[in-house]
Amino acid sequence: MRVISKSGEYGLRALLYMAAHRGSQEFVSIREMAEELDISFHFLTKILQSLTQKGMLQSYRGPNGGIGFLIPPEDILLSDLIRALEGEDFFDKCLLGLPGCGERQPCPMHNYWKTVKESLKEEFETTTLADLGQSTRQKKFRLIA
Repeated sequence: MRVISKSGEYGLRALLYMAAHRGSQEFVSIREMAEELDISFHFLTKILQSLTQKGMLQSYRGPNGGIGFLIPPEDILLSDLIRALEGEDFFDKCLLGLPGCGERQPCPMHNYWKTVKESLKEEFETTTLADLGQSTRQKKFRLIA
């Protein structure tokens, strides 16, 4: 079951890679990251450009250029990142993608998904990208499919 889009998955993996391996001080080559994470360079570039336009990242051209954090990972909540990647209404969407799903016209998954997404939202609003980056580094979590 896919809860986030492929763009969301790749964006999250890329920012976790940056937070775990480079921290907030360095720029990371998008090409290097795409190769390390086995993600299409062009697709990853598009995703990271979107996050740059939303004010989370900054890009730098040149031999030591790449992409870096504009906002420190310690200040990026997972909920903010998910909303930036998936849309502001991520925690309000129907799991089945049905328009108008709600208390008045619920889908078969409504009550279950409502409970799960409230729990997710609560957890995502207290977890930073730095927290996950540190766990990834310390516990050697994998980021490659």
